[in-house]
Amino acid sequence: MNKLPFVFLFFYNFTFSQVNNSIIPKPTYQKNEKSIFHLSSNTSILYSDELKFESSFLIKTIHQQTGISLKNNLENNNKIILIVDTTSKIEKEAYELKIESNQISIKSSHAHGVFYGIQTLIQMLPLQKSETILLANTTINDKPKFKWRGMHLDVSRHYFTPVEVKKYLDLLAFYKLNTFHWHLTDDQGWRIEIKKYPKLTDIGSKRKGTMVGHYNAQKIDSIAYGSYYSQNDIKEIVEYAKERHITIVPEIEMPGHALAAIAAYPQLSCTGEKLEVGTKWGVFDDVFCPYDSTFTFLENVLDEVISLFPSEYIHIGGDECPKIRWKSSNYCQKLIEKNKLKDEHGLQSYFIQRIEKFVNGKGRKIIGWDEILEGGLAPNAAVMSWQGTSGGIAAAKQKHDVVMSPGSHCYFDHYQGNPEYEPLAIGGHTTYKKVYSFDPIPKELTKDEEKYILGAQGNVWTEYMKTFKHVEYMVLPRIAALSEVVWGTSNPAELKNFESRLLHHFNFYEYYNYNYSKAIFELSTKVSANNTRDGVLFNLQSVEPEIKYTIDGTDPDKNSKVYVSPLNVKNSQTIKAAYFKNGNQKSAILEQKFFVSKSTGKSIQLKNLPHENYATDGPSTLVNGIKGNPEKYGNNWLGFSGKDLEATIDLGKPTDINSVALNFLKSEGSWIYFPTQVEIWDSNDNKNFVDSKNVTRDEVYAYNGVLVINNLNINSRFIKVIAKNNGIIQEGKPGAGSKSWLFVDEIEIH
Repeated sequence: MNKLPFVFLFFYNFTFSQVNNSIIPKPTYQKNEKSIFHLSSNTSILYSDELKFESSFLIKTIHQQTGISLKNNLENNNKIILIVDTTSKIEKEAYELKIESNQISIKSSHAHGVFYGIQTLIQMLPLQKSETILLANTTINDKPKFKWRGMHLDVSRHYFTPVEVKKYLDLLAFYKLNTFHWHLTDDQGWRIEIKKYPKLTDIGSKRKGTMVGHYNAQKIDSIAYGSYYSQNDIKEIVEYAKERHITIVPEIEMPGHALAAIAAYPQLSCTGEKLEVGTKWGVFDDVFCPYDSTFTFLENVLDEVISLFPSEYIHIGGDECPKIRWKSSNYCQKLIEKNKLKDEHGLQSYFIQRIEKFVNGKGRKIIGWDEILEGGLAPNAAVMSWQGTSGGIAAAKQKHDVVMSPGSHCYFDHYQGNPEYEPLAIGGHTTYKKVYSFDPIPKELTKDEEKYILGAQGNVWTEYMKTFKHVEYMVLPRIAALSEVVWGTSNPAELKNFESRLLHHFNFYEYYNYNYSKAIFELSTKVSANNTRDGVLFNLQSVEPEIKYTIDGTDPDKNSKVYVSPLNVKNSQTIKAAYFKNGNQKSAILEQKFFVSKSTGKSIQLKNLPHENYATDGPSTLVNGIKGNPEKYGNNWLGFSGKDLEATIDLGKPTDINSVALNFLKSEGSWIYFPTQVEIWDSNDNKNFVDSKNVTRDEVYAYNGVLVINNLNINSRFIKVIAKNNGIIQEGKPGAGSKSWLFVDEIEIH
């Protein structure tokens, strides 16, 4: 029997406010009283037939946590009452929870709300055996802000068992999330049984090998990998989710990310070539060809999918679809001409609209990644905005429903702590603090347009997550921050309050053997300009006292200097720090190397801002004295999507300059390219610039991106550095037709 891990551990100390104020997501209204309720084996639980699961769930969880067995449906003077009042004005997912001296009542107009009230009550209970539990009297009136409160899980890159998927659903339920976006198909594996097309699982669910290490290394093992969910598995998981008031939205990728399906049925591609299931990550050129027979195939697949999933929405992907095969296909070109489409992007819109018409005919709606905006949005489609928020804004302004899921705040496959100490990830740097700061409603929308924002979700892409334990680590505790965002009670100004509640939830994770990130205990750092002296100020923070540090490269100990204010860094050096409590080191040692040059800490302006997914601390990242790690580009790098770097540094006064150094990344599989040209310009008035040096693409490649431009011999106040983006990726390369990325780190001037 599975454990029911919906509980929150603390060691009871009769501090009622501490117990009642550790709820995540934070209730919209809560008032605590001084009296208490005694929960014991004399407590009965009363409920109606429609709440059989909810009552059973609560009975089992209370017994599991405390050892207390409730009396089932026996009226007495010490009781828990679960109430569905269909005449109530309480919204479907809202609830009222009252803990009084002689009873606890949870009331809603629907079982959904009662279940969420139960989750709140469970978070108030201890995880310790006791004959009597004392609960502070409290009144909670609570309701969510957003309709779509979701988490995503990719099972194509790595498969997770039905038991593990249920454990994932447990976490969603605990944090009152109501949507599970299940990414079932992709290039690297087809994971759902389709009875009409058995080769999808016989062939498409299996690959000959898997990438080892980061994509950049381009290493593939020879270990066969594959599995899938039978339709019985699906039905069982759907029912498990339904009991917990979670809707599962299945994703069947199209027209791109289709290599696993094409490997099983080659006639679905434009070439008909026999291909294998993908062993690499990334994007593949072979996509579904828009033959009538392909649509027949997809409609038959969707027929079976729709019969298994009762969700309002069916996710059809629609992202990262290279057009190279369509461009070279006579059939596709004739189809474009026949339907008077503008180009291949118009053909993608045609593809999506044809699928939408079929899905709508089944009484369902489609939702897709924001690329479905390309060529024109299907009439009734909802958009999941992942490439920032601009796609969501555009869709909302067109009166289409939107789920916000930007990579900058909602991609849980990014690093969440210092990449130096984290398990290997794709890149990025998304802390729980960043998740907590997210507002799903963009300021660009009018009040009328805001109503199209359904909510938000966190995405878990599993290229680098081989085990479910790793998935847990990447999700926890960021899912807690997201839950408060979509419940509508997050407040960046109250981050410390959230952190205090989150620390209590760590006890729950440990008690139930969940693997979670402890990045909250890492020292957080911030580098800022020093307005009075050269160099920068190095700020350190911790959730605990006290921080000790060294500046000579040795490890700090209990006798090291105590950090009391930002450190002035004006020379190249290595600072090490850790936080201590009662003389004992409590955190990992933070090691930060500084490379101080004439540009360090100086004012810098960028003509083009970096992409929000890779913005780190903005323009100052390039002059903070810290170099990015080329192996883990989750921090201290700026990433520009399709844009040039044009940075102007103000040295404050005319300065002798001999050299300028900066680093670039290249990972063509991730669409990251070296610049085509680097230019150095100088000026003393920030208006009239002189071209000091040009470096060609060949020279950048010769230096492997580690560029040092010597012998400048100039005396100027302003230095402008221009690095030309590679532009649109050429055909034959991964991501052909898409914008190239340009990654840059520290600009050093000597």
